[in-house]
Amino acid sequence: RTSPPPKPSRAAMAPPPPPPATLAAVLLLLVSVSHPPASASSSPFDAALAALQGRIGYAFRSPDLLRRAMTHASYSRENGRALAVLGLAAAESAAALRALAADRDAPASAVSRAARDAAGEPACAAAGARAGIPGVVRVAGSTKASAPPVVCGALRALLGAVAVDNGTADAAAEVFWRLHVVTTATAAAAAM
Repeated sequence: RTSPPPKPSRAAMAPPPPPPATLAAVLLLLVSVSHPPASASSSPFDAALAALQGRIGYAFRSPDLLRRAMTHASYSRENGRALAVLGLAAAESAAALRALAADRDAPASAVSRAARDAAGEPACAAAGARAGIPGVVRVAGSTKASAPPVVCGALRALLGAVAVDNGTADAAAEVFWRLHVVTTATAAAAAM
């Protein structure tokens, strides 16, 4: 008499382990679901900053500089005031350079006036409003985001942030003139 074949062990009955590539894919899927990429979790402020970068034609390598520039002193101690100092200097320098490029024999008073007019609060606030800064800048509840000093300060901080991000005032001057020319063209069209 023959004995029945031996019963297979539990190990022999278990399915073979999945190939390593399958395990890696499942692990990667689990990690990506439990930790979405940073860009997937975006606040309204982050979305506004991204849109602002598109409007000014400059993409920040260090977005924290833009966040700081678009934060008013009434909102946080970490704000754009220091960046605004650099932004004002960059704007005045760009305007003075353009005045001298147009007329190398221009008197100092004319160069000074050109810098003051181009970088002054009225022109600065108009350019900032055109760029949409009032809808982006963070201010305390008692501060009006569309007030000309707030908009101008934020635009100057933005220019300073561009200069720091790029390591040169040249990029800040390009953004300044891009916004200034758009504002001047819009004002001229409105006057017609």
